[in-house]
Parts: sequence; C-alpha cells; structure tokens
Amino acid sequence: MIVFQKISKIYDGCTALNNIDLTIKAKEFVSLAGPSGAGKSTLLKLLIGEEKPSKGKLFLDKQNIHLVKEKDMPKLRRKIGMVFQDFRLLSDRTAYENVAFAMEVAGATDKEIKQDVPQLLELVGLVDKLNQFPHQLSGGEKQRVAIARALIHRPSVILADEPTGNLDLLNSWDIVRLLQKINELGTTIILATHDREIINNLGRRVITLDKGRVIRDEANGRYIL
Repeated sequence: MIVFQKISKIYDGCTALNNIDLTIKAKEFVSLAGPSGAGKSTLLKLLIGEEKPSKGKLFLDKQNIHLVKEKDMPKLRRKIGMVFQDFRLLSDRTAYENVAFAMEVAGATDKEIKQDVPQLLELVGLVDKLNQFPHQLSGGEKQRVAIARALIHRPSVILADEPTGNLDLLNSWDIVRLLQKINELGTTIILATHDREIINNLGRRVITLDKGRVIRDEANGRYIL
C-alpha cells in the first residue's frame, strides 16, 4: 500500500533520511521508533506531500505521491488522516464545531456534517462532550477530537506524529487503544513515537530509525537502540 524506494531527504546539506526502503501493507499497525531527530517526522511529511524527497520514489496505492499535480493533492490527502502532538484545535469552537469545520472546508454538505460529526465523536468516545470547548477538555479528550477530525474522509491511513507526547500515561494508553480500535476497523496506522513503553507493549511491527536510516524492522518489535 505504501512503498518507499531509496528515499533520501537532504536539508541544506544535512541528511534527514538516507536511502530508505520500506513497504507498509494495508491495515497494518506500524510504530516508527527512534529518538528526536531520527527522521520520523520527515518521513511522515513526505507521505502527506508536505515535503518532496531529494532522491527516490514514494508510492501510496501505486501512485507516485511526488508526481501528483498540486491541484490534485487535496484528493490524494483525503486518503490520509493526520494526528499531531499539539492537537491543533480551534480554541473558539466546540468539539462538534472543530470536526464540522474540517468537513466544511473539505466541501461537505450540512446534511453530511449533521450525520457524520456525532458518529465520529461517538467512535472516539466523546459524544457527551460535543458542546465543550478545548479549554474544557482534558489533553486526552482534545486528542480524541483531533482523531475524530482526522477520520472525516474515512482515510485509508492515519499518521499519528507523537500523539501522546503531551499526555500522561493513562491518557496516552487511551489514545493508543483508540488507534488500535480504528486499525481493527480496517485503517492503516503509522504511529511515530519515542515512547519506549508504548512500543514495547503494543506487540506490533516496529520500524526503528536513527540518524535518518532504518536500523531495525521487526514484525513484533521492541524499542531497541
């Protein structure tokens, strides 16, 4: 489903990714492990077309992402949902309105919004908080809203970039279990994290990066550096 072929990314002479070869199958749950600066976020930016590789090719569903014309990128990005460490919610809008606004921007009708937003918030366990603003929500609840927003296009892939980085241990595991639930419903999950405990307890595939290189790729992996 996702194929990296000899991918390198160089910023001003500094190598962020070095000759990456990877294949991620549909419906996999993959953790990207490694310390800060290992290249995890760069790899995700390439996937959403925010950055282009210096060398190599990157395919999503057999489509070379970086040959897609700019006018066609929004259509491609609908296949990918993105979840960030800092939530990126609109502070003056409720949980419902944050998800609804993302749908409005994407061109959804009022009927679709009224139908889908409550369903998405129910999926992430927040149907009782839909009228609350971000400042009234815990960190874990904010991240659940962000995940609901990432699901608006029913993407085939969710990219989660350090989604537990601002959360305590209990909330972190709630978010990881939610991502597992979404994966069980058929969505590919790519979780970038340097949280050793989460990776070691997931029992899923772990791709370990260090200094821009893949140094380990194990089906039932652990965080080992």
